[in-house]
Amino acid sequence: MIDYIKRNMENAFLHASAEYPALLLTGPRQTGKTTMLTRLMETESFAGNRRNRTYVSLDDYDALTLALGDPVLFFQTYKPPLLIDEVQYAPGLFAGIKRFIDKGAKPGDFWMTGSQLFRLMKGVQESLAGRLALFHMSPLSQQEIFPCYKPGAFKPDYDLLLARQKKTAPLTASAIYGRIFQGSMPALISGKFTDRERYYSGYVQTYLERDIRDIAPGIDFLKFTDFIRAAAARAAQLVNYKHIADDADMNQETAKSWLRLLEALGIIFFIRPYHHNTLKRMIKTPKLFFYDTGLAVFLTRWNSGETLMNGAMNSAFLENYVAAEILKGYENSGKDPALYFYRDRDSKEIDLLMEGDGMLLPLEIKKTSSPAKGMIASFAALEKPPLRRGPGALICLTERLSAFNRENIIVPVGLL
Repeated sequence: MIDYIKRNMENAFLHASAEYPALLLTGPRQTGKTTMLTRLMETESFAGNRRNRTYVSLDDYDALTLALGDPVLFFQTYKPPLLIDEVQYAPGLFAGIKRFIDKGAKPGDFWMTGSQLFRLMKGVQESLAGRLALFHMSPLSQQEIFPCYKPGAFKPDYDLLLARQKKTAPLTASAIYGRIFQGSMPALISGKFTDRERYYSGYVQTYLERDIRDIAPGIDFLKFTDFIRAAAARAAQLVNYKHIADDADMNQETAKSWLRLLEALGIIFFIRPYHHNTLKRMIKTPKLFFYDTGLAVFLTRWNSGETLMNGAMNSAFLENYVAAEILKGYENSGKDPALYFYRDRDSKEIDLLMEGDGMLLPLEIKKTSSPAKGMIASFAALEKPPLRRGPGALICLTERLSAFNRENIIVPVGLL
């Protein structure tokens, strides 16, 4: 069993801790938030001197009772520098943290974790706007699971990717689908738990049910399980509330509300369509993705990476995996990605669009090991003034980096 998997977010978090008095790390349960921060507590230094940071968890009944009943006494009992775990249970603490900051709190005085972004943000926005650095921790990225080159956010840069390729072995299609199937939860990757099926079953029944009931008391969790399975069956597809609602035997408003709950808990994310006045006849519906493909595969009942690779959802799960890996790379670098997709009403589509430096960088994702230039024909939709098209990429199951030309490269999934 692996004792600790180094997180690529560590440096960005510590850098922010040297500048901001308060930091909030959100993300779903079991992704390693507390593990990373308690590890950093052991090694952190401030101005060359070791800090004696206090850890307090609001999962502890006595600490939670004090935080809810007397926030002033809470901060007299637990003095900064502090790590407050599961801070969402006592949003009233944010006002106390604001008072400390206004009186001159030091950078890094308050580290916080929370697994329920839905309940956190109101208190954060009201009390700590402009005073807090916000991070989101997803399940592990493939860069963290298989560290072999300098970590960093993906971009379609041939030289950057060539440097990565020199330090990593080629991956077969079967190996990629093995990664998609296995998922990226730390407890599975570390070897703490070896029965994948049992782990995901327990995750849904224990952690997810607990958080859902806390956010939405009285919810029918049996129906919610049907709902999340219906959502997983539409991974990497345009959101269709009616189809999800019909499959889970509920109304569309409930389906829409429950998708917001899953997004707030960090289970799913949406990628929105790109809009520009130059591009006419654009659709407005977002696409739905799961942060952890292993959970989505479990919910849709695939039994192995091999059956998944040859099954009806193989392209959708590959697209989900690629989108999640790109998003994780940016989150772990402390950056907010400008990530979209393109689709018009004439069915012209680009799977992902990255925006930066005034340019649009198109990315197409294909389940193929024999890329052809026709697969990126949709990139031409961006060649309309005043739009500026930057370098693009076809991300696929090829084993080696190559290119169609200077502006269009061919990227193996393993180099994300």
